Amino acid sequence: MKIAKRIAALAALAALAALAAPLPALAAWPDKPIHVIVPFTAGSGIDVVARTVLEPVARALKQPVVIENKPGAGGTLGAARVAKSPPDGYTLLVHSAAHAANPAIYGNLPYDTVKDFAGVSPLASLPNVLIVSPRKGYKKAQDLVAAAKAKPGEMSYASDGNGSATHVNAEIFRQSAGFGGRHIPFKSTPEAIAEVAAGRADFFFAPLVSALPPIKEGRLQALAVGTPKRSPILPDVPTTTELGYRNSEYVFWVALLAPAGTPRPVVDRLNAEVVKALASSDTRKKLEEVGAEPMPMKPADFDDFIESEVARIGAVVKAAGVRAN
Repeated sequence: MKIAKRIAALAALAALAALAAPLPALAAWPDKPIHVIVPFTAGSGIDVVARTVLEPVARALKQPVVIENKPGAGGTLGAARVAKSPPDGYTLLVHSAAHAANPAIYGNLPYDTVKDFAGVSPLASLPNVLIVSPRKGYKKAQDLVAAAKAKPGEMSYASDGNGSATHVNAEIFRQSAGFGGRHIPFKSTPEAIAEVAAGRADFFFAPLVSALPPIKEGRLQALAVGTPKRSPILPDVPTTTELGYRNSEYVFWVALLAPAGTPRPVVDRLNAEVVKALASSDTRKKLEEVGAEPMPMKPADFDDFIESEVARIGAVVKAAGVRAN
């Protein structure tokens, strides 16, 4: 009996020692390529930001970072894959602000947006700009709002898909300004821009990186940006908040996340390397070229931010009655 108790005690001590000691896999992390799922098309603004920031991160970690584009269903297909991956730091997700809107848009997600992911850090913010055709004659955003209120429900607003970030941005502005309208979802940003430039849709909160060329060419007119502060690329264009539309700001962010349960040292190391990359002049210059601004944040703060955005954006989406097609 005494021998059995002694064996049990030794086994318990061994288990505690094993827990206290660093795991071999963690101590060596990373010792193989890291896979990053980007649930949007290659060449999209989100994809460009991911590749720009993760290139120097890969060099610092001395391991390849393999980006796989897995578009579909507003980014939920790729997010589901990462949520179900082993939390070992070798499968990560680069998502966008759509991540916070999706719980309200999709009725039965196979994952919990808050509980099933560990935030590493936002990478950058990409401003959306309120654009119209110059032939509409609007000199400022207030003119557009006045026209919309004069003919209730007739103002049309484009998006690059039902429930997309461009749709959410328009709904936030529309609700803040207090006018009704007709949502016209298109298959892509270029298609939506073309329809607005032709005057067949009245306005569009377009990604700045896509709208900038036709704005410079004079085919589109920029009335406001949806971000909390002005874009350095369009310094003369006011924010919607500046114009008096309360709670109309919308930060379209791109961020790095890991599966929930990923060891904190791995999350912290990833965060540190992302912050270093965002601080480098080379990375900042490349982001600036696509209209993006670095948006570093501590992991705990980012987790809190996501939770607050799920609540805030969810309320907007529900008020607008936005549902997945």
